[in-house]
Order: sequence, then C-alpha cells, then structure tokens
Amino acid sequence: PAYGSGIALAAATPTTDAPSIGAIFERVDAPLANDRWQRIVIHHSGAPFGSADTIAAEHTSRGLQGLGYHFVIGNGQGSDDGELFVGRRWIEQLPGAHVAGPQAPWNNQHAIGICLVGDGDRRSFTPAQLARLSELLSALCAELNIPEEQVVLHRDLAPTSSPGRMFPEAALRARLASVQ
Repeated sequence: PAYGSGIALAAATPTTDAPSIGAIFERVDAPLANDRWQRIVIHHSGAPFGSADTIAAEHTSRGLQGLGYHFVIGNGQGSDDGELFVGRRWIEQLPGAHVAGPQAPWNNQHAIGICLVGDGDRRSFTPAQLARLSELLSALCAELNIPEEQVVLHRDLAPTSSPGRMFPEAALRARLASVQ
C-alpha cells in the first residue's frame, strides 16, 4: 500500500453527513492495540499549508516509510479546514515515526502522533482545527484510557518548539480536564 494511504474524515459542518469521530475505531485493519497506546503527542507541520500527502512525501524524502503521524488535521490551506486524515499507521495499528531524540524509541512505539497543519510559532491554528483536535483527543483518551497528563506537546519530548508558541496549551488542558 502507499505510505500516504489512509482515510479523510471531512470537517464537521451542519450541512455534511461526515462520519463521526467513532469511525477512527471502526476503520482499523488490525485489532485496536489498546495496551500499546499510552500517550498522545501533538505536533505542527511547521509550514503554513499542506496535507497528509505533502507531509508523507516530505517524510519519505527523509527516509521514513511514509507519513510518520497517525493523524493529520488540515487548516484549509492544502486540505480542508478541520479535516481529519487517518493515516496508515493508525489504520494498521503501527508504531509512529514522529518523535526524535533520546525518548524517540518509546514514544514512537507507544504514543499516537497528531499533526496540525500550520506553523504555531507564526500563526494561530484555526478554530476548526482546534475543535477537531479536542474531539479526537476526547475520543482517543476515552477509548484507550489515556490519562490527560499523557497528552503532551512535541516540545515536551524533544528540542523543538512544536506545536509552536501560539498553540493554546492552557485551553487544551482545561478542555481535557473537563471531559475526564
């Protein structure tokens, strides 16, 4: 299969019959690896535009086997605003390739990688992206029993600013606390 292969869930709008977030658990080709997934890492793409395909091409050019993230959330610049791309690594329940540095081996084996298209050091993420991120995090944490303190930012694990200084961490933490 193509390394960028996966499924895209359209952004939720009142006029679409987009699949619900539960589709991420229904459309896996392997048994859900509940015991594997212990953490979620949030990243940004570092570019103002892009899609799962463009990120997968970049990752492949760096020697990875396609898209290193499990999920990508579009910003309207190369993919629809709030569109959730479910990558092959999630569909096949494979380890990620999204954390670098000394903690990379454990995190790539046990952490789900979510990438927001955009550069959080230069521009805020869209309301649709943040809404989709909250929806995705709530679903993953509930289904996989991942505690809120195990939802981390890439910068917590590696020498990077990702997902950027404009990422609304306090609002995310408040949202996670309110649903758990």
